Amino acid sequence: MGDRIIITIKRIGINGEGVGYYRRKAVFIGGALTGEVVKAKITKVEPSYLSAEIIELEKRSRDRQKPPCPVYESCGGCQLQHMTYSAQLKAKEEIVRESFQRYAGLQELPLRPIFGMSDPWGYRNKAQLQVGRKGEEIITGLYATGSHRLLDISGCAVQHPVVNRVIDQVKAILAELRIPVYEERTCEGVVRTVVARVGQASGNVQLTLITANDRLPDSRRLVQRIREALPMVTTIAQNIHKGKSPLIFGEKTVVLWGEDRLEETLGDVRFSLSPRAFFQLNPEQTVKLYNAVREAASLNGSELVVDAYCGTGTIGLWLAPHAREVRGIEIIPEAVQDARDNARSSGVENARFFEGRAEQLLPEWVSRGIRPDVVVVDPPRTGCDRPLLNALTQALPARLVYVSCNPATLAKDCQVLLGSGYRLEWVQPVDMFPHTSHVESVILMVRK
Repeated sequence: MGDRIIITIKRIGINGEGVGYYRRKAVFIGGALTGEVVKAKITKVEPSYLSAEIIELEKRSRDRQKPPCPVYESCGGCQLQHMTYSAQLKAKEEIVRESFQRYAGLQELPLRPIFGMSDPWGYRNKAQLQVGRKGEEIITGLYATGSHRLLDISGCAVQHPVVNRVIDQVKAILAELRIPVYEERTCEGVVRTVVARVGQASGNVQLTLITANDRLPDSRRLVQRIREALPMVTTIAQNIHKGKSPLIFGEKTVVLWGEDRLEETLGDVRFSLSPRAFFQLNPEQTVKLYNAVREAASLNGSELVVDAYCGTGTIGLWLAPHAREVRGIEIIPEAVQDARDNARSSGVENARFFEGRAEQLLPEWVSRGIRPDVVVVDPPRTGCDRPLLNALTQALPARLVYVSCNPATLAKDCQVLLGSGYRLEWVQPVDMFPHTSHVESVILMVRK
């Protein structure tokens, strides 16, 4: 700990850090870029790796740029703003390639060029920001990296400009009306979090104030001032979160004024979103992702498609017009109901959604002669549960489409499927969140 070392950076790691090697150990250095030579101080020693921080750049990459965000190095919301966008895309392709080499043993990967954005700023349609005080000023933001210090991120460069405008105006109105802000240390005050979501198709905004108790002081004047200042807001809701749970939302939501739901569309699919409903944060890239899923499914109208981990039904509804039948499986009851509502509002009649676990329902259907032609899985970062992988290899659909937000778990699961009668046709990375280390992928596996 504390030793000074000189390291040549070989690649970008899965969390956006530069990776080099010192005495046969990997060294992870935040903010370092491939090809750079850095003088660094060791900050952490583990049996298999070291962490270090930059003291000085001895050789600078041509891909390095000045981050446009003034709080970039403190915030932690983005990890790659110090890298040109073209270099970010290349790095994400390499992260996917390296994951398959390491975890699936594939030295040759059928990797397609990543889908990037022509304008990689202002893409996030939703902000969930904690509310706090800095002296007499009300601020909204995220906690600084590795701390519980709230960092004001007004005018965030990756948030939709309308979302930024709404958040800033709500802060001003809360201050004007002297509505108490929740203080976590003393458990006093009211407003904990401000959530704003803009509809890509409509431009309407759904605004939710998350409070520590049922009572929202001066709520009538608050609603009036928001309506006067922000005509694009069509819903003003209050969500009550009384406990100390790290979850953002509580169970109870009350619409103070306006529409119960925000109407949104992706392609020809309509979604009706309650304040707590999940929806993709980058609609433009979501369309590219779902089109890649549709290409992989290669439907002609005669197939039964099973959408495991279906959430609110977005992928299943995207595929339904091209399939004979879609069956979605989801463990969260509210998401299943949202999926059914979304099917109804889109006029989709050949999609059904079931509450339960895919590893239980899939074998049950197969035993009754209901065998899927295509299965789509879109699991959490931890990847597919092993019982589901076993169920997939028993059901043996002709095509298996895997959507992943974690290249490492994707590659590990792919290795299991490669040993169970499938071959890998192609891998399509998608840059869902520019300037972060996050990379989404779609892979197509075909039964041998």
